[in-house]
Amino acid sequence: MDRRGRGVTAGGPGLAGAEPPPADSGGFTVDAFHFGRFHLVQPADAGHRAGMDAMLLAATVPDDARGHLADLGAGAGGAGLAAASRVPALAVTLVERSPVMAAYARRSLALPENAGLAGRASVIEADVGLAGAARRAAGLADHAYDHVIMNPPFNEGRDRRTPDALKAEAHAMEHDDLFERWLRTAAAILRPGGQVSVIARPQSLEALLAAFKGRFGGVEVTPVQPRAADDAIRILVTALKGSRARLQLRPAIVIHAAEGRDFSPVMADLSNGRAAWPRR
Repeated sequence: MDRRGRGVTAGGPGLAGAEPPPADSGGFTVDAFHFGRFHLVQPADAGHRAGMDAMLLAATVPDDARGHLADLGAGAGGAGLAAASRVPALAVTLVERSPVMAAYARRSLALPENAGLAGRASVIEADVGLAGAARRAAGLADHAYDHVIMNPPFNEGRDRRTPDALKAEAHAMEHDDLFERWLRTAAAILRPGGQVSVIARPQSLEALLAAFKGRFGGVEVTPVQPRAADDAIRILVTALKGSRARLQLRPAIVIHAAEGRDFSPVMADLSNGRAAWPRR
């Protein structure tokens, strides 16, 4: 992403050497992130497109991370591939329920521009809410991951406004206990001491803390606000499996500089893969 937070369009109606566009995709773009270090094939006019949330989520993975990361609800793979782009020792599994968005993720991995990442990344088409034997059969094994990141559809069902079915699926909860379901899965697939990272609305904090209980501790909450004097519009939350450490509230990430729409220096570095936002 550039300093304004926009992807750079590098493609359009065709993509040489790749599988056909997903059915009913409505066209696609190929967008550069991290100043061209990785690219995403994304729907042009439908579904969820990766942006600020995905880049902030990826930034919670420390620079020296190793092992295997699961990106739950990965969409086209923005957050997972952003983490892999910055952290060379990390393998990434993109987990996505929508067949259309999973197809975009596979097409992203097939891009020549992503050749350096493709050997460390894979796609699992599965519902994050699966439990027990059904989850394991879908490919999400117990205690198999060192890091889990997730950008759940955190809008409540009554907030659903868009007629775009793909976008509605990505943005609005189908179940009131969505955070419980997703964090149950995160706890099951993480190794002891593994880190989970979530980006959500501030209104979701109570539900998140309830779902962490008995599974995760050492919760760190970072507000994300448009400008220094504004209320937070997102929270970035990390926790460790099995930790008993206390909750910490961290200084806010301020998205924009004092004037205009350009990113603040911190946000520009985080969104472009030049810096991480690791735990304290």
